[in-house]
Amino acid sequence: MKKLTELYPEVNSDVLIKNISINSKEVEDGSLFVCTMGATADRHNYIDDAIKNGASAIVVSRDVPQKSVPVIKVPDTNRELPYLCQKFYDYPDKKLKMIGVTGTDGKTSVATIVQTLIGSDLCGYIGTNGRSCAKFSGDNPNTTPDSHNLYNYLEEFVRFGCKYASMEASSEAFFRGRLQSMEYDVSIYTNITSEHLNIHGSLENYIDSKLMLFRQTKKEGFCILNRDDKYFEVVKAACNGKVLTYGLGEENDLQIVNFQISPTKTDIVFKYKNQEYNVESPLLGDFNVYNLAAGLLAVLSLDFSMENILKKVKDIKVSGRLELLNTNTPYFVMVDYAHTPNGISKLLNFVNGLDIKRSIVVIGQAGERDNLKRPKVGNVVVENATYAIFTYEDPRSEDPQAICEDIIRELKTTHSNYEIVIDRREAIQKAIDMAQEKDIVLILGKGNETYEKLKNETIYFNDIEEAYNAVANRKIKEEVKTKED
Repeated sequence: MKKLTELYPEVNSDVLIKNISINSKEVEDGSLFVCTMGATADRHNYIDDAIKNGASAIVVSRDVPQKSVPVIKVPDTNRELPYLCQKFYDYPDKKLKMIGVTGTDGKTSVATIVQTLIGSDLCGYIGTNGRSCAKFSGDNPNTTPDSHNLYNYLEEFVRFGCKYASMEASSEAFFRGRLQSMEYDVSIYTNITSEHLNIHGSLENYIDSKLMLFRQTKKEGFCILNRDDKYFEVVKAACNGKVLTYGLGEENDLQIVNFQISPTKTDIVFKYKNQEYNVESPLLGDFNVYNLAAGLLAVLSLDFSMENILKKVKDIKVSGRLELLNTNTPYFVMVDYAHTPNGISKLLNFVNGLDIKRSIVVIGQAGERDNLKRPKVGNVVVENATYAIFTYEDPRSEDPQAICEDIIRELKTTHSNYEIVIDRREAIQKAIDMAQEKDIVLILGKGNETYEKLKNETIYFNDIEEAYNAVANRKIKEEVKTKED
């Protein structure tokens, strides 16, 4: 809590500010309402609603009529917001070692790996799976939250004794200016494939937004790069800190010497400073070998010892990522967040190498997002899975049927191993009911998220819970049938 004069000394008001908000519906007594420009909304239009809900002051970037509370005018409210929040929460990012992870795939896994290797008593996590440290956990509305939430979360970490923060740094967050006030001690790059073109307009713009993480890395900091990704040289050229690399070649600071993947673990040999380390990882898939390498090298750059952090590898668990459910059935059920063509392809390649019979995939594509990748996703799924059930996935204002038609646009004359079941709960149930012994049902796109964004509302929905419910429903139906027979 601060007096308004502590934030804006030129304003002749000692009114108390309890929090900062950019949504008039979330304003409460003592809020400072900042009229940012959203993708579809101008918050200047909601000033009266904010005051009605208890706002103590308003920050604007254009002239507005006189109000009953102080009004502060700044050149650009969007640019103002992160610096204002940084100041309001007493610069928590300066009190933490900031670790940012960017890339098309793997951000959640790498950020979670880093937290686990350092220890959740010392390191907080912010990303798609919420926010957490040893003392608390909570939801998070975005992969990288808006500045007023982000700095609030970082202040929580400081208050609970954390010394590090491991966060997912999305391209959209840089594009929206949420992270422009922040410097990073360690920045991590996983990979880049075409994604979010609806926001960025072009692949070049998308890449440029991701490069902001490395431009905002401290000169004395470290940039952890995947040398085996095709955009390595582009990312390297943008690095402000010291570059460290991981990958298959001997020229890497952390070399992936070899690895062997089984259905329950991955055995890996890493080489670091001329010494080889045999590592048994609970993470599955070749992509997770790279994710673990990125996390290890990042933590090593912070002066942790290899011997100590390797002891924590066994504890790594990334919720909603390659999560094999304990269904006690002759078939398997797995939930994963994969939603990009590249991520889905890598996942299915891994699954196809297991001792299974058929793969049944439940997947959709988000509304109001990059519609150019929808047919690419459709192609990848039907070409690499036995059967696909396309369904809704955060359709927002778009017609879910139309989204699914986009997905199958290029498949109608070439494939028949798919169907559309719009309702996601029904789609999951159908996939579970289809599964036979040694089949695997893959429910993709949402991971452990707990919501679906529909046209006029956001509802509670969790793929893991729905999968368990579907398995239970099937067992009940089979028991009834057995009794009837």
